[in-house]
Amino acid sequence: MVASHREDHVVAGLKIAGHRKRGPGPAVVCVHGAGVSSREFLPFVEVLGERHDAWAIDLPGFGASGRPGRPLTLPAHADVVAEWVDVAKVERPCLLGASFGCQVVVEAAARHPEVAAALVLAGPTVDPRGRSPWRLVWQWLRNSRGESPSMMPLNLADYRDAGLRGLLATFGESMRDPVEDKLPHVTVPALVLRGGRDRMVPQPWAEEVARLLPYGRLVVMDGLPHMAPYRDPRGVARRVESFLSEVVV
Repeated sequence: MVASHREDHVVAGLKIAGHRKRGPGPAVVCVHGAGVSSREFLPFVEVLGERHDAWAIDLPGFGASGRPGRPLTLPAHADVVAEWVDVAKVERPCLLGASFGCQVVVEAAARHPEVAAALVLAGPTVDPRGRSPWRLVWQWLRNSRGESPSMMPLNLADYRDAGLRGLLATFGESMRDPVEDKLPHVTVPALVLRGGRDRMVPQPWAEEVARLLPYGRLVVMDGLPHMAPYRDPRGVARRVESFLSEVVV
């Protein structure tokens, strides 16, 4: 079996690190959550790459990507993703976000309608009724009990790499983002994926996200926590493959 490999590109003067496993199907580009990196997506890329051209990229300031002079805003991250798609010559991929990555890909699709053929929002944040640092910390603590223990060392490495300034800036961007106002402007098919035990994304919010998307649908995967692609990469890959077989030619 061919393993994923590293491919880096320069976007806006910064190195953007990517991990790729090139299967025969349409491209899927994974965008990680706040404070972390593509490390959490690598098991998923290995599985999805059996059928699709699967990528996981590091946003500027995270993982192996270059460090900007100051932390980027959410729109700036979205612009980098859109430009990366062009520079890497990935033709209208499905953009798959996890957690804060959902906010980034929604912003990218709204600002650059031509960039993506479809979206997958895995654990979309942030519920407008819970935009409080203390509530988010409480939800994170509750959810962490259901995540894979092997994910904790990855989180710690990612937090170390990002630094306190990058962490705080990105979580601040996540909480201030009125994502609900942007969802109606996403003009491509979108799959909202929620783990049944996700304590970060309440079921009513997941339903609202799917309703606000013009071409949205919701799938709930029983027993999975917030980071469903890490906990069950093969199960999530099957859901993504099924969705893309219907909506992407």
